[in-house]
Amino acid sequence: MTKYTFGDPSASNILVQMVDDHDLAVIENETALICELAGTDFFLIAMRVSSWNDDLSPWKAPAVFGNEDFGSGAEETLKAVLSELGPIDRNKNYFIGGYSLAGLFALWSAYQTDIFTGVAAASPSIWFPGFLDYMKEHALQAGSVCLSLGDREEKTRNPVMSTVGNCIREAYEMLDEAGVNCVLEWNKGNHFREPDLRTAKAFAWVMQNAI
Repeated sequence: MTKYTFGDPSASNILVQMVDDHDLAVIENETALICELAGTDFFLIAMRVSSWNDDLSPWKAPAVFGNEDFGSGAEETLKAVLSELGPIDRNKNYFIGGYSLAGLFALWSAYQTDIFTGVAAASPSIWFPGFLDYMKEHALQAGSVCLSLGDREEKTRNPVMSTVGNCIREAYEMLDEAGVNCVLEWNKGNHFREPDLRTAKAFAWVMQNAI
């Protein structure tokens, strides 16, 4: 995976985000927004995946739009992330986040390891088949989670993706009942509106509400 870095390498807040070309097109604006909203130094590591549906999916699932099925490459991707981070500095806070399927990957990752203080899941693909059941059966290892969704994302004719609103409400309730410091934020618009701002807001929230 190709790595892009932004911010201060010596900062105590390390942000990790899986990205594709669409994200990279707005990543500098996202970084500026995080700086403005969080008001604290950070170091953002953006890692570009080569196959979005394969590299970020925790298990195989059929396509819900188009013809491209979902793979099961999340485990290998997380291994690459942890290898990139190297020895964990317990004096620093590590946050993982992302948009859409990268947001789901970020949330899934916090069930696999305890190194992440918080998760910034912006418009995550929480409709992913079997994911809510996975959440019910496993314990999140991060202390803070920001979930967000556009208020028009569930207004779609796609039968799977139209469940995203109910899914994210249920996910929030589960995390809240489990004692996770969690927020569910609603943004204006559909899934494709202002991904850089939504991701920046989610990262800023978990940085400000780290426990």
